[in-house]
Amino acid sequence: MYLAKMQENSQSGLPAHDVERFVFVVQGSVTLTNVSSASHKLEVDSYAYLPPNFEHIIKCDASATLVVFERRHASLENHFTELIVGSTDQQPLLDTPGEIFELRKLLPTSTPYDFNVHIMDFQPGEYLNVKEVHYNQHGLLLLEGQGIYRLGDSCSLVEYGIRGNMKSSLIITP
Repeated sequence: MYLAKMQENSQSGLPAHDVERFVFVVQGSVTLTNVSSASHKLEVDSYAYLPPNFEHIIKCDASATLVVFERRHASLENHFTELIVGSTDQQPLLDTPGEIFELRKLLPTSTPYDFNVHIMDFQPGEYLNVKEVHYNQHGLLLLEGQGIYRLGDSCSLVEYGIRGNMKSSLIITP
């Protein structure tokens, strides 16, 4: 996972063969165009999931900042992923029993999509009520504001931006 700071009049390259890509717009806007010339304008809080070997270009006219997650796709026989383009406000709020934050999942939870991307919204003073214990890789991107991230016995102040190997508001779990 990395932040891509695109300059004015720039465009992306393709990921390596068999690599899937997830892009989330943090600042500015970009245009996603695929090989058949279908275009999608992605603005702040918009995202795209690009299946492995999906030929595309991401262009920006003015500067833009994207969170990009790329990884080799673990394909399953007779299970295929498809292009997904959306925005966080289009996604429904999901029930979070015992919790007080708002949760939106950005990718399907079906078998072909073997990682999870979601947005967790916390109001000032809110926190995650449960301790998480599981075997997953995480990335942390605080989309706005600041908070305290507890990992084991350590507490760290986190602010807008990518921090280490964890993710707060935008969560990616492979």
